[in-house]
Amino acid sequence: MKAVELRDVFRVHRTPWGDAAALQGLTLDVDEGETVVVLGPSGSGKSTLLRVLAALEPPSAGVARVLGLDVGHLSGRAAADFRASKLGFVDQHYQRALPPDLSVAEIVTLQLALRGAPRRERLERGAELLAAVGLPEAGDRRPAQLSGGEQQRVALCAALAHRPGLLLADEPTGELDAANAGEVFGLIRQMAADQGTTVIVVSHDPGSTRIADRVVHVRDGRISEEVVDGRSGLVVGRGGWVHVPAALLEQAGVGSRVVGTATAQGVLLQSLGGNGATPDPQPQEPAAPVAEPGAVAAELVGVRKAFGSRIVFDGIDAGFRRGQVTVVAGRSGSGKSTMLFMLAGLERPDAGAVLVAGQPLSPLDRAQLADLRRAQVGVVGQDPGLVAFLTARENVAMALTVRGVDPEQAAAIAGERLASVGLAERAGQLVSRLSAGERQRVAIARAVAPGPQLLLVDEPTSRLDEVSARGVAALLRREAHEGGLAVVCATHDPVVLEQADEAIALG
Repeated sequence: MKAVELRDVFRVHRTPWGDAAALQGLTLDVDEGETVVVLGPSGSGKSTLLRVLAALEPPSAGVARVLGLDVGHLSGRAAADFRASKLGFVDQHYQRALPPDLSVAEIVTLQLALRGAPRRERLERGAELLAAVGLPEAGDRRPAQLSGGEQQRVALCAALAHRPGLLLADEPTGELDAANAGEVFGLIRQMAADQGTTVIVVSHDPGSTRIADRVVHVRDGRISEEVVDGRSGLVVGRGGWVHVPAALLEQAGVGSRVVGTATAQGVLLQSLGGNGATPDPQPQEPAAPVAEPGAVAAELVGVRKAFGSRIVFDGIDAGFRRGQVTVVAGRSGSGKSTMLFMLAGLERPDAGAVLVAGQPLSPLDRAQLADLRRAQVGVVGQDPGLVAFLTARENVAMALTVRGVDPEQAAAIAGERLASVGLAERAGQLVSRLSAGERQRVAIARAVAPGPQLLLVDEPTSRLDEVSARGVAALLRREAHEGGLAVVCATHDPVVLEQADEAIALG
C-alpha cells in the first residue's frame, strides 16, 4: 500500500508581483511504514512539498494522495479533520505549536484532549514522550522557560501524541546539538517501527539519513536523486529532465554546456567548454583575515541565572570585543539563548552585572533598555522575523525609518547593506519569495544597518543547507572583522565554529 502518491505536482505561488513555482512536476511514492528523508538546498521546494502533503496548500496541478485521500481537493473542514486524526506535523517554526499559557504537559496532550481521550491516558502518553526526548521533569513548565532546542522537542512530542499514520517533520532537529538530535531521530525511527507509521523528514542534518529507508534529493521543485541501500541514482523526470549534481560536474570538469551521445551503456555527457561547473548563486566567501581585538562592547560579570530549580549560570564572566566573532556553544538547554537575551536586556540576571557599551543594564527600565538596544545592539533571532509582504529592501529600510532616518536615505542605505551581503539583485523581491538562506542574510543586513556595536545572532544556520550555512558564517566573520562589530553567535553548528575568533563552551 502507498501512504503517499504524488503525480506531476506543481505548486505555483501567485502574487500581484508575479508567479513563483515552488514545485515543478514532482512525482513521489512512499510506502506505508517507510521512512523517507528529503534533502536539498534552501529554496528547492522541500517545505512546500510537506505543506502540500499536509493539505495546507493545494497543488496548482497534478494529483496528491495521502493515506488514501486526495488532499488537493479537501474542503477546509475535511482538511482540518485529516490533520487532527491522521497527521503529525512538526513545523520548522516550532513556536507555532506551543501556546505560551499552557504547560508543557498540556501542550503535548492537547490533541488527545480535543479528541476526548481519558485524562489518565493523556498523562501517561505525555510522560512517555517527554521522557523519550530527555525532558521528564518539564511537564509543569511553560514554553518560555525552555531553550529553543527543548521547545522543539516538545513540539515533536505534541505531533506524535495521537499516534498519527503519517508524520511530517520539517527540520525537526534544527535547534538541537548532535546528541539530542540523535535522540529525536531515534524517537522518530522507533515510532515508525513500533506503530507502522510512515515518516517523511525534511532536513539538512546528515544524521537524519541514518534513520532513512530511502533518501530523496529535491532540486528546483523536482526529485533529482534517490539513495536506496547506499546506492545513489539520478531520477529521469517527464520529458527527460535530469539534474546532475554539481559535485559530479566539477569532478568531470564539465562547464555550463554539454553534448549528449547515446552509447550501448546509456547516455554520455561531454563538456562543450568552460572551466568547470556553473558557479553556485551563493558562492562561499573566503574567510576574512584574523582581526586585532578591539574595545569591549559587552561583558558579563559574575552573572547568575536560574529558572526555578534549574541553574543556568552560576558566576559566569565573559567579555565580547569589537572586531571578533564569539561563538557560544553547548548542548540544547545549556543557556546559549539565555546569554544572548541577557546581553540584549531581554532577560535580567539573578545576580551579577551585564554591561553593554560600558552601561550596566540592571538599573535601566524597559524604555531605557529599548533605547539602548536601538542605539547599540542588533539582534537576529532563531526566526528572522521579517515582514513577508515587504521586499528585502523595505524590511531593511524599516529598521532605519523607525529610528528617524529619512525614507530616501534609508532606502539607499538598505540597498548598500543588501549589496554587501550578496543580495543586490534580490533587493526588490518580496521576502516570502526568498530562500531560507537569503532571508537569513536579509535579517543580518537589517540588524547591521543602524550601525550597532554588538550583533547578537541565535542559531543562524539551523535551517540552512551546508552551502548557505557557510555563506552566512563567512558573512558574520566579515561583519566583525571588516565592520568592527562584536558578533556573539549562539550555535552548535561546526560550520560557524570554524569562523569563530573566540568560543565559550556551556554545560
